[in-house]
Amino acid sequence: MKKIALLAVLLILASCFSKHTPPGPSNAFQPARRVSMLTDKTLEEVSGLAASITNPGYLWAHNDSNSGPEVFLIDTALNVRLTCVLKNIENRDWEDIAVGPGPDPTKHYIYVGEIGDNLAKHTYKYIYRFEEPVLTSGQARVEITDFTTLCFRLEDKKKDTETLLLDPATRDLYVITKREEPVHVYQLKYPYDGGDTLVARNVAALPLTQLVAGDILSSGGEIVLKNYKKIYYWPNESHLPPVSALAELPQEIPYEEEPQGESIAWRRDGHGFYTLSETKGKKKTYLYFYARK
Repeated sequence: MKKIALLAVLLILASCFSKHTPPGPSNAFQPARRVSMLTDKTLEEVSGLAASITNPGYLWAHNDSNSGPEVFLIDTALNVRLTCVLKNIENRDWEDIAVGPGPDPTKHYIYVGEIGDNLAKHTYKYIYRFEEPVLTSGQARVEITDFTTLCFRLEDKKKDTETLLLDPATRDLYVITKREEPVHVYQLKYPYDGGDTLVARNVAALPLTQLVAGDILSSGGEIVLKNYKKIYYWPNESHLPPVSALAELPQEIPYEEEPQGESIAWRRDGHGFYTLSETKGKKKTYLYFYARK
């Protein structure tokens, strides 16, 4: 049994690009452009960002730990337009967010990842899924009572994870570890609504480290991942499943380094992507946009 387990790990490692082959430079995007400066203290610890589908042109964001269980609909001027509060939920360590399909194919859903664990002490992680609210005139705050809690654990051990990915083609969910090198990718295969604790399977290893955010483009499967100093890009021109796409050598996009950049999100039309940092000290924080060439 031990030999079989070891062989499985070796196959996972062998399936991914080698740590001895560094990512090549990408010429697919323009240099980062400052869209707006953050002045709203409500958004001082943003650690997750995703483009809205139901409200075109807007973004969903949430703060890190020690904040309320709130998801904010923001415009690109970084004004909060709607605050969604998850009833009877705490923000232990929310780290990433995704928007996309769910159980009802006619609706769009928000997935909030309660997946952070700096000290690797929590057995269970949670993903909260609810139907994407619609921005209406005169409504600034809404309580979310109708949501699904996906409780899961990693199949092998407790780890810190800060990246949440949603495969728009299959509705599979992925979380990626942060502090290891290589980092590991864990998968929750759809359908995952069983009511019991789910087990996220270790399906890949990437020769990267300190990953803090990621996003999959809904229209084509392109993937971006980031850490505090670099952005990695997988064009995925063959529209491969995420695990197969991530096994390819990524490109490295020149990064406008931020105070503590922990969020990245494709613009819904795929013409580029945004990054937004947590505030840190007296450093100014901006929403950046990387336009596709």
